[in-house]
Amino acid sequence: MDKYSFLNAAHSAYFAELYDQYLQNPDTVEPSWRAFFQGFDFGSENSETTYDEGEVCISPEVPELMQKEFNVVRLMDGYRNRGHLFTKTNPVRERRKYEPTLALENFGLLKEDLKTIFSAGEILGIGPQTLESIINHLEKIYCSSIGVEYMYIRNPKEIEWIQKKLNINDNQPKFSSEEKKHILTKLNEAVAFESFLHTKYVGQKRFSLEGGESLIPALDTLIENAAELGVKEFVMGMAHRGRLSTLINIFGKSAKDVFSEFDGKDYEQEIFDGDVKYHLGWTSNRESKGGKKINLNIAPNPSHLETVGAVVEGIARAKQDDKYLDNPSQVLPIIVHGDAAIAGQGIVYEVIQMVNLEGYKTNGTIHIVINNQIGFTTNYLDARSSTYCTDVAKVTLSPVLHVNADDVEAVVHAMLFALDFRMTFKRDVFIDLLGYRKYGHNEGDEPRFTQPKLYKAIANHENPRDIYAAKLLEEGVVDKDFVQKLEEAYKASLEEELEDSRKEEKTVITPFMQDEWTGFDYADENRMMETIDTTFSEEKLSQIADVISTLPKDKKFIRKIERLVESRRTVFDENKLDWAMAEHLAYGTLLEEGHDVRMSGQDVERGTFSHRHAVVKVEDSEEEIVLLNHISDDQGKFYIYNSLLSEYGVVGFDYGYAMASPKTLTIWEAQFGDFSNGAQIMLDQYISAAEDKWKLQNGLVMLLPHGYEGQGAEHSSARMERYLQLCASDNMYVADCTTPANMYHLLRRQVKANFRKPLIVFTPKSLLRHPLVISTVDEFANGSFQMVIDDHQAEVEKVKTLVFLTGKFYYDLLEVKEEQNRDDIALVRIEQLFPLPAKQMREILKKYEHADDVVWAQEEPRNMGAYSFMMMHFEESKSFRIASRRAYGAPAAGSSTRSKRRHKEVIDYVFDKTKNNQR
Repeated sequence: MDKYSFLNAAHSAYFAELYDQYLQNPDTVEPSWRAFFQGFDFGSENSETTYDEGEVCISPEVPELMQKEFNVVRLMDGYRNRGHLFTKTNPVRERRKYEPTLALENFGLLKEDLKTIFSAGEILGIGPQTLESIINHLEKIYCSSIGVEYMYIRNPKEIEWIQKKLNINDNQPKFSSEEKKHILTKLNEAVAFESFLHTKYVGQKRFSLEGGESLIPALDTLIENAAELGVKEFVMGMAHRGRLSTLINIFGKSAKDVFSEFDGKDYEQEIFDGDVKYHLGWTSNRESKGGKKINLNIAPNPSHLETVGAVVEGIARAKQDDKYLDNPSQVLPIIVHGDAAIAGQGIVYEVIQMVNLEGYKTNGTIHIVINNQIGFTTNYLDARSSTYCTDVAKVTLSPVLHVNADDVEAVVHAMLFALDFRMTFKRDVFIDLLGYRKYGHNEGDEPRFTQPKLYKAIANHENPRDIYAAKLLEEGVVDKDFVQKLEEAYKASLEEELEDSRKEEKTVITPFMQDEWTGFDYADENRMMETIDTTFSEEKLSQIADVISTLPKDKKFIRKIERLVESRRTVFDENKLDWAMAEHLAYGTLLEEGHDVRMSGQDVERGTFSHRHAVVKVEDSEEEIVLLNHISDDQGKFYIYNSLLSEYGVVGFDYGYAMASPKTLTIWEAQFGDFSNGAQIMLDQYISAAEDKWKLQNGLVMLLPHGYEGQGAEHSSARMERYLQLCASDNMYVADCTTPANMYHLLRRQVKANFRKPLIVFTPKSLLRHPLVISTVDEFANGSFQMVIDDHQAEVEKVKTLVFLTGKFYYDLLEVKEEQNRDDIALVRIEQLFPLPAKQMREILKKYEHADDVVWAQEEPRNMGAYSFMMMHFEESKSFRIASRRAYGAPAAGSSTRSKRRHKEVIDYVFDKTKNNQR
């Protein structure tokens, strides 16, 4: 005992605080104390503690009182780590049982200790208190309507901040009477809106918020308080659950417009098909109570529930880059999830992994889960293996607050906590709003088929407004008539809007983010086919070539990279510009003209095929040199980022970026073209369809390396056929360039046009250094994008076989044509596949009138590539001879020998139609 007598000699609170510090972060404790506490823990965990007539045997090494102080600290640590498992956060179910519990005996304490005063209370800011008071304090903080997960966070400053925040008012909300009335008013709007729709549009899908209505006052409080903290713009993404209420009661969309959408009226605009009402986006401006101007954006979303999260992050980042570089926190992304979706959808993980990456961070997102505890008909126990649907938050060590949706003050309180954390640490935070879904997945569904017990409980459960009104009535904050008057006034306003809406014959859809798109027009197919001036003076091209070929003299670089960079000037002077120069000069000229350029994707800085080298590393320090950011003093900014190994999330992000920054050339490049199929949902739901569905333009460029060079099934085809199948009318551009100059003008055209369309480009691999793939400076300076490139060497009168083709296959055929000295064959390149330049193709057919053999040639199998597209879009192609590999399930053979044989057979068949082309 004498060995530890010093523990009795000093204030026990000091040792308790030291032990608490050790439990949270051992490395911050002085080594000798750390060794002592390690020994104490070891002894506590490994001693054979026995009970004799209700008394616990205390280790003889440490004084009993001090040991119990330490045990109280361990109890506190237990609440911090596990208190969230024992909360009152579930309004309609009994929560699962977890072991061990927070019972006293699990921490070496007894009921007899409840009246004992412990100095450990100092740690909680309540001073020395009885164990009973300490437990009451811990129960209020960790086990009432808010459960908090944060002890896995590794930053001691964040943990300390959170604990101090939680200790304020015992983590219990404390609002003034006026604030409570305002909360009740917003909660009434949420409840009354759904009730109104349920009466007026019986059985119609609306994906109501009932069971999670406290989201509305929480969002309202978030926006108001964020505005006071300097937030200027909000970018929000959410799926359909509760979206209509959010649009009306938070974003200020006219209820009249929503009613028109419910009535199924046709659209005033003819140029798009529209979408269901709970997918539409909205932009509005609001003034906070404090007089602050706020811009609100809720992004349009498809039924692929979590897809919009990536888009929202991209929109937020674009706004930060364009307007708030000095303080990006002024743009706040908010993503509202569903519980089944956040747990089940892989895109969530991809987006979460972006949050601290240089090319994708947005200074923290507030994630809110509308937790219905069910996904369509699937119970949560079948929907995930994790304890919580929000466990993905732990990937980035983000705090999570689980909140009872019936306790609206707790929900608002949690939202304020989340806002303060985000603004303080610029990091993500999650709120798990635990409620229920009053009806089935939609209002026409019957949930009792699959969850009879749950829905019996829900049927007898009061709504959050009535629960809160009763609480305020008991507190004397409102009288009996207050809620009735609120509801009557709100419903009267909805009745007026409904009456007005029925006087109008058509629905008007307001474009999303109108301010960013001022000065841009919509374009039909005819406009898309017009030639756009993409010329740029040769003198300025030369100046840009100087910049991108000159490394800093005072830094040391790998000799190979020095030669490569210097060669840029050489190829310019020799008038032999290659593919890398096409890219660099396209970006450089746009930067010179004041446009920003953003490129991201796997390994884009160097380029998968080592051709780009847009970022050069200093040999000794690995300092990054980006020559394109040194074109001129007032140039645009060149952003280029190697991405995480993601397609779906990154394409979604860059699509969102392009949506919010139409004057920027935004590019995503696939490592290999077929890897883009990981982003198929983005292609189907946004890239190909957004203008038709949501009146959204977007200028995202997708660079997809494509070409058959014997590299196997996953490194040959960018699955051209899939993009072409998505093409319709005027929804996007698809190109397959064969010359550097054409690529240069294609990229410049994308920005110089006063409209925006997504651009899919099938880019080369082997052609990046092909000796014939060169263009002249004059073609760059004074040329334009060529949709079709005729065979300028052909003698028209001699041509008997006319071959239409696209991309890299041209050079394979050209080599054989020259070897065989065949002047009876003309090779015509289709550089733009969509919109298809049919008029020019027909003129070429007419020009080669002596050709009695017209061929469509492709290196892809017959069921892939552009063949079926040509059959659909060019009537004359139905009579063409098709030269291709036969139909296969895989794009290419794994054996390079077999691949070369098939490739040669196709080429042979192009030049001799008697050859067998069916193997």
